[in-house]
Amino acid sequence: MALTSVGLATIYSVTWNLTTSEPGGEFWRQVYAVPVGLVALIVCLSVDYRTLAQRSPLLYVAMVLALVAVMVFGVEAKGSRRWLNLGFGSLQPSEFARLALALVLAMMYGGDSRRSARSIGELMVGGLVLAPAVLLIFLQPDLGTASMLLPVYAGIAYVAGLRMRWVVGAVVVAALLSPVVWAYGLQDYQKGRVMTFLDPYKDPKGAGYQQIQARVTVGSGGMIGKGFGQGTQGAYRFLPESHNDFVFAVLAEEQGFVGVIVVLGLYLFVIWRSLEAARLARDRVGAFLVVGLVSWFLCQVVYNITMQAGLVPVKGLTLPLMSYGGSSLVATLAGFGLILNVRMRRFTN
Repeated sequence: MALTSVGLATIYSVTWNLTTSEPGGEFWRQVYAVPVGLVALIVCLSVDYRTLAQRSPLLYVAMVLALVAVMVFGVEAKGSRRWLNLGFGSLQPSEFARLALALVLAMMYGGDSRRSARSIGELMVGGLVLAPAVLLIFLQPDLGTASMLLPVYAGIAYVAGLRMRWVVGAVVVAALLSPVVWAYGLQDYQKGRVMTFLDPYKDPKGAGYQQIQARVTVGSGGMIGKGFGQGTQGAYRFLPESHNDFVFAVLAEEQGFVGVIVVLGLYLFVIWRSLEAARLARDRVGAFLVVGLVSWFLCQVVYNITMQAGLVPVKGLTLPLMSYGGSSLVATLAGFGLILNVRMRRFTN
C-alpha cells in the first residue's frame, strides 16, 4: 500500500493540468482502481489457496477464453488489441494470466509429492500449459506481458527440481534460435526497440527519443530531486508514457537518489516478506504458488527500472503497484492476496 500511495502521488504530479488546476483523468481512474484491487485482495485471501489450486484448471481455461475474446471483441488502441470493454470500464485479461498460471502450475508440480520438474516430460507438460497464454498475449501484440509469464513458469519449475543442465541447454537453444526469432518472430516496431537500445542516438527524435528522455529524466533528479510537482520532463510531456511505463523516471526526477533508494527498499521488503511466506508455507502447493508470483514480480520490477536507466530495451511493461493501469493494479493486489493467503494458513491442517 505504501508503494501504491507513492505511485498515486507520482501520477497526480505528472498529470497535473496547469490550466484546470487539477490532476488528469488517469489519476482518478487509478484512485478508483485501488478499492477494486483491495476487494480482489480480500477475495483471494478469504478462499483457501488449496481450494483455488484444485479449481485452477477451470480458472486457467476461463482465462484463455478471455484472451480469445480479446482477439475477437477487444478494444484496439495504439495498434494493440488488449482490452475488453465492460461498459463501466475496460479490463485487460492478460494481467490476470499470471495468477491462473501460477495456480495451475503450483497444483501440477506441488499437488502430487511424487511429481517433479526433473525430466523433459514434466517440463514439457508445464510448457504446454504455458504456451496458449503466451501465444494469445503475444498475438495482441504484447510481447512484454507475454514474456513476463516465463518467470512464473521458471520459478515454479526451479523449486520443483529443475536440473540446471536443462537451464543451460535452454539458453543455448534460445541463442541458436534467436536469428530465426529476429527474422520471423518479431514485428518491425519490436526490432526497432532492440536497435534503439543499442544506439538510441541513431534516431534521437524518433525511435530513440523515449530512451534518451528517460535517461535525462532520471539523471536530472540529482541527490534529493527537484521536489514534488516540480519536475519538468514528465509534467511537460518531454517523456512519453511518464504516468505509465516510465513513472519511476518521474519519481527519480522529483525525489532524487534518496527517493529512489526508499522505493527500492520498499520493493526489496515486499519481495523478502513474500519469500518468507514461501518458506513458511505448510505445503508444496503454497510454496510453489508464492515462488511463481514472486518470480514474476521481481523480474518485472527489475526490468522496468533497468529499462528506464537504459540498460535493457524498452518494452511496454508497467512498474507493479506504481504505474498507471487499473487492471495491472487489481491483478497485482490479487496476487498479493494469494501470497498472504499462503502465509495466513501456514498453521492450519
